[in-house]
Amino acid sequence: MSWWPPLRKASGESLAVSMAGVKLGDRLLVIGCSDPLLIAQLAGKTGLTGRTVAVDEREPVVAAAADVAAREGVLLETFTVPLNALSLDTESFDVVIVRDVFPHVDATTRATCLGEVRRVLRAGGRCLVIDGTVRGFLPRVRSDAVEGDYATAGGPAGTLTTQGFKAARVLAERDGLVFAEAVKPVAGQ
Repeated sequence: MSWWPPLRKASGESLAVSMAGVKLGDRLLVIGCSDPLLIAQLAGKTGLTGRTVAVDEREPVVAAAADVAAREGVLLETFTVPLNALSLDTESFDVVIVRDVFPHVDATTRATCLGEVRRVLRAGGRCLVIDGTVRGFLPRVRSDAVEGDYATAGGPAGTLTTQGFKAARVLAERDGLVFAEAVKPVAGQ
């Protein structure tokens, strides 16, 4: 039996949960399941009136996220899918969080993944990218070429802007994490 730390630190919720700004009733999609505790914490925020879905290409991390959510008593739907072909309905999410995915994939995969994010995100919806290292399951091997390509593209904010998101900005860099957000434009903008 594994031990998992409690959902909240004694001093309050985690920085990543606070930065996500997810609230009761939100429809949330998390892309990248390498941080299952964060996913469970976020699912707790959306509550029974919201919806939380977590996806990843790697079956073991998807299963781990489902297990942690079940142990924490939160509702979570999980799917193992390619990042460039999310089998989810168009404009069905208010918030999409991409957790530690883009530094590990090539530019083409990033672009197609963000195309899928734009498709499933409602107009005016928000995309939050959280990059950094985590104590997760099956960490990906980092490639200097891929990370260099991502940095050259402007990191998370530059990548979001290039893919048609508006108001992309880095919110914070703290505790080894970078938080960047942008919004999907409303039609006609």
